[in-house]
Amino acid sequence: MKKLISAFMIIALAASLLAACRNSNTNDPQQTNNARETTRPSYSSNITIYMPVEYVDIGVLMDFEREFNVGVRLIEFDSNEEMYEESIGSGEYDVLVPSDYMIDRLIQEGRLAKLDHNMLPNMAYLSGQYMNPEYDSNNDYHIPYMVGTVGILYNRRVMQISSWEDMFNTSGILMVDSERDVVGLALKTLGYSMNSTNDSELGAASGVLQGARSNIRGYYESTFIVDMITAQEAFIGVVYSGDGKLAVDLNSSLAYIIPQEGSNKWTDSFVIPANSRNIELAHAFINYMCGPNIAIRNMSAIGYTSPVQDAWSEFAGNRIMFPADDELDRCETFTHSAQIVEKHGKVWQDLRGS
Repeated sequence: MKKLISAFMIIALAASLLAACRNSNTNDPQQTNNARETTRPSYSSNITIYMPVEYVDIGVLMDFEREFNVGVRLIEFDSNEEMYEESIGSGEYDVLVPSDYMIDRLIQEGRLAKLDHNMLPNMAYLSGQYMNPEYDSNNDYHIPYMVGTVGILYNRRVMQISSWEDMFNTSGILMVDSERDVVGLALKTLGYSMNSTNDSELGAASGVLQGARSNIRGYYESTFIVDMITAQEAFIGVVYSGDGKLAVDLNSSLAYIIPQEGSNKWTDSFVIPANSRNIELAHAFINYMCGPNIAIRNMSAIGYTSPVQDAWSEFAGNRIMFPADDELDRCETFTHSAQIVEKHGKVWQDLRGS
């Protein structure tokens, strides 16, 4: 229900503001993006975008509507697993924004449309370090949108935290509501890979989580955790780096860290479902979002790091957005396999269902 209410509120706001924009000549659409096309095609259909909660500058969507003469329907999800269950076979969505391991799964299952790079000239702005991952070595199915880490947000005037172990020994933890992240960080606490399928290692990780149950206050969206900690209604939680960055900007008492044991470094990307009804328009949207000026606006609004390299100078020196090499060296990327789905899912169900 929260997801649908959020979408309807966004659409209503966009409609009212878009009407005002169309009655004004003060906004030059060519100044909102560094897109390489010299003309803008006009489309008769609308586009439906399915992405994580609070993950885009709404003004960017409004400008896309105006420039391409389309309507944008934004629907939000709370987890990759929710996105998978809601999107497969529905034909409702034109662009999805899942994480790397879920993209791996969607590719393996043949659920994505192959991208036409000729329709994506703004790919040239993307940093090579985020291209050609193992699960999509030719970028046939995905275009990176945002990158980041998973870490601990805490009030440094109340406590000092440097590790996952420190966190698990602290009461009042607000845990992110994400299967892969929670099971993964428990594995990392013990020095194991976040992608482990070893029964003994997963049993030990389950023990860490079960043993900390009395210290875990609940499981929530990362944005909710930030709201609680920023308002000092809680003092420690697991969040995504962009949310952590915005929280630290709002409250100087807060700190965001990548724990010393390491964590997850992730990439969220644009993909087009194989059953999308608006393939050409989906390409136009993805290309638009890769323009440097658009990337700057989105980074400013949500706190995450865009792979659009020309946007980085605007945020130079921010250690949350651009961690040091030694911090990233302690991190790893999630992968997908049927064993991971089964075995990590079992740990998660035992934790949440018991």
